[in-house]
Amino acid sequence: MRKQCELLGVARSTLSYEPVEASAQDALILRIMDELYLRDPCLGTRRLVEVLRRDHGLEVNRKRLQRLRRQMGHQTLWCKPRTSQPAPQSKVYPYLLRELMVERPNQVWCSDITYVPMARGQAYLCVVMDWHSRMVLGWAVSNTMGVELCLEALQMAFKSQGQAPQICNTDQGSQFTSEGWTQALLQRGVQISMDGRGRWMDNVFIERLWRSVKYEDIYLKEYATVQALGHGMRQWFEHYNHWRPHQALGNQTPAEVHGASPWNKPAKPPIQQVDKMAA
Repeated sequence: MRKQCELLGVARSTLSYEPVEASAQDALILRIMDELYLRDPCLGTRRLVEVLRRDHGLEVNRKRLQRLRRQMGHQTLWCKPRTSQPAPQSKVYPYLLRELMVERPNQVWCSDITYVPMARGQAYLCVVMDWHSRMVLGWAVSNTMGVELCLEALQMAFKSQGQAPQICNTDQGSQFTSEGWTQALLQRGVQISMDGRGRWMDNVFIERLWRSVKYEDIYLKEYATVQALGHGMRQWFEHYNHWRPHQALGNQTPAEVHGASPWNKPAKPPIQQVDKMAA
């Protein structure tokens, strides 16, 4: 075994190590922290320690919360000095949506990744959404947060629409600054737009989608496997796109707004009046 480890260049302890399964308490803390992040993304670990003790009766030290937040990919929103720069090989594109009038479907798409708590462990969800109609065009789930997750959602969006948008907006995450993502857009003539650092409002519609999908489905069902999560997301996005009316869209569904055009809008059938006396 010593000789084999020397040839492989690994320590002998790594061969005998057995990974420890996540504890039930860690899974509970992860779920509560995810809910709190949607409620107030400005809470740091010091305040989270107090909130968990006061509201949930959990005595958790700060180091443990810091470790769990790194696992979730959460970062407190606050004004920071510009002490770090992106990697030279990762090009950051400017934000193109400021004062832009988005007037038609497939003019602007947006995309993002969110953490998904499960009964045991965690997963990640990536969505591609149409900015004008709020319709989810593509999505993917995985237990890893690599660029492959984002490309799977993007390819679903291309396939469902049969065309590419004029602009695609994302944050400055490593998945969206990677060559795989940017080339997939540039090859189709798509202009790339990216949020400013710490500017979650620059992609506010998809941030609102995360709140809806988590509070209306994920937190209620607490999926046990990634396969079950994928099945649940397929049903929920179908419900979201084609059935649920949106007040901001004039109480139409995203699919109705996405498919409608001002010169060829199908007329709604008249409401039949029921004669109560005849009934």
